[in-house]
Amino acid sequence: MSSAQTSTIEATVAPATVLDAVVIGAGFAGLYQLHMLRDKLGLKVQVLEAGDGVGGTWYWNRYPGARCDSESYYYSFSFSDELQQEWSWSERYPEHHEIRRYLNFVADKFDLRRNIRFETRVNRAWYDEDANLWHAETEGGERYSARFLITAVGCLSSANIPKFPGLESFKGDWYHTGRWPHEPVDFTGKRVGLIGTGSTGIQATPVIAEQAAHLTVFQRTANYSIPARNAPMSREEVQKIKAEYAAIRDLAKRSPNGHPFLVNQVSALAVSPEERLAQYEAAWETGGLRFRASFMDLLTSKEANDTAAEFIRAKIRSIVKDPEVAERLTPKDHPFATKRPPVDSYYFETFNRDNVTLVDIKAAPIVEITPDGIRTADAEYALDIIVFATGFDAMTGPLLAFDIEGRDGVPLKDVWAAGPRSYLGLQVAEFPNMFTITGPGSPSVLTNMPVAIEQHVEWITDCIRHMREQGIATIEAEPAAAEEWVAHVNDAANATLLPMANSSWYLGANVPGKPRVFMPYAGGMANYAKRCAEVAARGYEGFVLRR
Repeated sequence: MSSAQTSTIEATVAPATVLDAVVIGAGFAGLYQLHMLRDKLGLKVQVLEAGDGVGGTWYWNRYPGARCDSESYYYSFSFSDELQQEWSWSERYPEHHEIRRYLNFVADKFDLRRNIRFETRVNRAWYDEDANLWHAETEGGERYSARFLITAVGCLSSANIPKFPGLESFKGDWYHTGRWPHEPVDFTGKRVGLIGTGSTGIQATPVIAEQAAHLTVFQRTANYSIPARNAPMSREEVQKIKAEYAAIRDLAKRSPNGHPFLVNQVSALAVSPEERLAQYEAAWETGGLRFRASFMDLLTSKEANDTAAEFIRAKIRSIVKDPEVAERLTPKDHPFATKRPPVDSYYFETFNRDNVTLVDIKAAPIVEITPDGIRTADAEYALDIIVFATGFDAMTGPLLAFDIEGRDGVPLKDVWAAGPRSYLGLQVAEFPNMFTITGPGSPSVLTNMPVAIEQHVEWITDCIRHMREQGIATIEAEPAAAEEWVAHVNDAANATLLPMANSSWYLGANVPGKPRVFMPYAGGMANYAKRCAEVAARGYEGFVLRR
């Protein structure tokens, strides 16, 4: 190659911007990590975000009916009381628009945008051991180098679009709920097919049914769902919450799931049938995720769980007027709350509408998508629009969506070929100075996410502060500690009924070919946070620190 050619090639590679830390993602996690590293430690930080605005999963999820299933007043940051007092939520369960408004308010209040590059998708990141730097390269060809690489890519951000034959031939429009257009989709007068009845499908179904000429819901697995009882928040409610925020946040951090309520410490089997029924009725009327807290053993005793499952089944049968449809909507193949437990607004009632049809694709699977609709094993359905409410390649998918290479060029996808292996869900052996906020092996999706995010961000920030004060160059998970943690994550899951839902995305079962490994930590948020604090107090036990 001539020197002229070499110079031309080098000129096309942009010089790297050198930083203290690169953060990938500008959702809850990325925004808080930027604030902590930049404003508390004084580091030079760059956030790289694929979207053209802040929001993370809420930037992409704009589908009809998209709401949080944690209540608004605690699905929020707790690090700033000033922020808590300034912001007022309008509803018990915030819609996607309001969550984005909140995160934009946070970004403006703390002047975060000046360190965020929007419309900047990372396609590769690799560790340079000689320089002790992480390099990140974007699709646009920009290069960034930093001592620390922090992934804030979320757990539910890699859309799972099933590879049905014939999708490219479909003459109508199709959408995935996790990649929804910014402009509203008009379903008026349309024949709509919705595939998926997890949390997303359960939220979208009633809203689409109100607009569409006809909605056909393609269900693989019937799901338990609790009514949300969503409602506007009165001024008095908002003022009371703001006055009690300190106690609310303290309780959330002490609870197993990061919610500001504790589980009833009575067994479902220790009370009379009448008392048990009264407890379930009260929880049903209250609505939301508190139903799971009705008794202490709903996730550890199959016999106890059966009492809750049968209560919900009876509710479904009482709501849905057609007995055959009700039976198809009644879950029987997994215990209650072993898959992500949805909360809904009139989901089961929607199947009483004349313009809604339920199709059981476990009995008659989808064979192909045709130019005019969907063909199952026993019928064809003419459609104008198809909505994929098929969820995500959860937890590992966002981290494997771009190439990450650790020491000696080892790819993360190879290290995780048989399932994710990490220490505390924070670090991976052979990937020095890389932190994964709410990574696999941490409580993450089993909790109220902002609580898990704040705990991780604060731990990472304290760790980096410690490294700077002590002159430590690298921190890296010990392979043995990671293996022990993976075993503990499995033991924690097996102490519950969670693995009994063998089609759950907690296990990666919704993505063909994905290893079946229980990914989140089921030992409880409070227990997990205590363990992380102990690890740090013991000089970062289980990590290798090099000067």
